[in-house]
Amino acid sequence: MSALTHPGRPDLRPPGHGGQAGRGHRQPGSRAGNRRRHGLAFWLVGYTFAVTMAFSAVPTPLYVLYQARDGFGALMVTVIFAAYAAGVVASLFLAGHVSDWLGRRRMAAVAVAVNMASGALFLAWPSVTGLIAGRVISGISIGMLTATATAYLSELHAAAHPGRPRTRAEMVATTANLGGLGFGPLLAGFLAQYVGDPLRLPYLVAEALMLVGAISLALAPETVTRPGNRPAYRPQRVSVPVVSRSLFFAAGAAAAAEFALFGLFTSLAPGVIAGLLHDRSHALAGAAAFAVFGAAALAQIVLSRAHVRRQLGLGLAGLITGLAVVTLAIWHPSLWLLLAGGVVAGAGAGAAFRGSVATVIAITPPHARGEGLAGLFLAAYTGLAVPVVGLGVATQSVPARDAVLGFAAALAGVAALAGWRLLQGAAALARPERGQARRGSRTAGAGRSM
Repeated sequence: MSALTHPGRPDLRPPGHGGQAGRGHRQPGSRAGNRRRHGLAFWLVGYTFAVTMAFSAVPTPLYVLYQARDGFGALMVTVIFAAYAAGVVASLFLAGHVSDWLGRRRMAAVAVAVNMASGALFLAWPSVTGLIAGRVISGISIGMLTATATAYLSELHAAAHPGRPRTRAEMVATTANLGGLGFGPLLAGFLAQYVGDPLRLPYLVAEALMLVGAISLALAPETVTRPGNRPAYRPQRVSVPVVSRSLFFAAGAAAAAEFALFGLFTSLAPGVIAGLLHDRSHALAGAAAFAVFGAAALAQIVLSRAHVRRQLGLGLAGLITGLAVVTLAIWHPSLWLLLAGGVVAGAGAGAAFRGSVATVIAITPPHARGEGLAGLFLAAYTGLAVPVVGLGVATQSVPARDAVLGFAAALAGVAALAGWRLLQGAAALARPERGQARRGSRTAGAGRSM
């Protein structure tokens, strides 16, 4: 959800902002044309980012169909889903930072191609083994793309609108990332419900959307000046700041709980809607996932200017409240309660994750920031997979509603404990900022009195 890049590698400034690309005199018309080209590329990359993320979530409302066809249960659904998370984690640490020197456009194109290959696998190998392999490959694509596309959007925006804040780039990246993850299930659910051929058509449509994105990347300029001597490759390192270790672990625990909520709604929720709530609508299953991710994206955008303490407080409170409502909807079957709880929990998870990222950035030295964020993402994607697999295991021996109750209680406990430490840390981090602001105002007042 945020970029993982190596600081201080090659010159990452957009063309026209220094380096080889910016040398020499340019006519005003040439500069204006260059800005227009980067502005168009910004939206093309945003589209490509969104549809590629969407494809990674297309199987969400289709799992119940695979279950009916192949006769496997909730546990296998969680294993298939966990395979995706494993692919994301591996790719984040092996390839997520490579675009810093190989180039944004090239790595984005490779990521889209890899995801299209996973789609071909879903179509050509429609078995449990094929599903697992396809999900791993799709995860690898997403691990390559998230950091690359987020950085690419920021650099294209800076070139198209020099001197402007990065707010639009951050909003588009958030919308493409979380909004794309919500759009994929929505698209697949409606196609499966109302058009037909549900285990083929959603993949074919999503493949076509990604193909348009891959072709459009040819129009996008590169924003990274490739170094003359290619740096020696090494995987993304992970480091934990020693001084603020407890705060870092709290941020990681909170991120794991936040992503576990997303994992629930992209793996087992369609089966819960079909089984416990007795509604087998694929469109509804897709809409439920869309509502959760849409709420998360909207909350991040709305609270983007809020203080970290406010993001964390409101976010974790929303997550815990939403989990309680979701659990109530399972115990006293209610579709509308489930959707309402998902929206509240999704909004909370989105806001709290933004606060978790901001916390890690604040406590990590600039030279180790990429390594600190790598640790946060490791915790987040572990949370995406492990709790949901545990829930799937639990459903083999206890009723589903008891398993969901235990799952929600565990997540709420982790979120509450981590939130307590994070709010303490946010208050401590705010005190030096307030002190600096007071000293600045006193200095300004003294200057005026003179």
